[in-house]
Amino acid sequence: MQQAREPRLYERLMALPEGLTGEILDGQLHTQPRPTGSQVRTETELAYDLVGSYGRGRGGPSGWWILVEPEIHFVTDEEVAVPDLVGWRRERMPQIPQGRRFEVVPDWICEVVSPSTASKDREIKMPLYARYGVAFAWLVDPTRRTLETFRLEGREWRLLADASGDDRIAVTPFDALQLDLSNLWS
Repeated sequence: MQQAREPRLYERLMALPEGLTGEILDGQLHTQPRPTGSQVRTETELAYDLVGSYGRGRGGPSGWWILVEPEIHFVTDEEVAVPDLVGWRRERMPQIPQGRRFEVVPDWICEVVSPSTASKDREIKMPLYARYGVAFAWLVDPTRRTLETFRLEGREWRLLADASGDDRIAVTPFDALQLDLSNLWS
């Protein structure tokens, strides 16, 4: 008699019901519901500012792909993250992949944290992003109204900026753009 095999993690990820986002982080399948309205609002506003300036060159240098929630395969089908926002310099990734798997390590990642995702974003995903060489990471918290920005130095994150409330900030890698944080919370 043939023994039924346990589905691989990626097969389980692909079989998740609609409304759940799945990731494979450090060999574990993690799931979470779709984001809340305030998270989506923050993500949308930040994407709007960055795509206009860095994706299309309106008031900025262009030359980037800024995408919402792509499926990043650091190791194909084995280490899979779905960051809220991701950016690649076009010189490193000239075209957007046609399928769901993005296999080029991003230059920048942004997580919009919530009370239910904060520990995963900070304790699991940030070390994973460092391990695979993502150069810049931002953590945006619409509940606390904060933006933390980091640059990878060696294998460690260095805090570049810790802004909050209605601050206006220009920070690497998007320092040609003055971000008005109040737009992210309203």
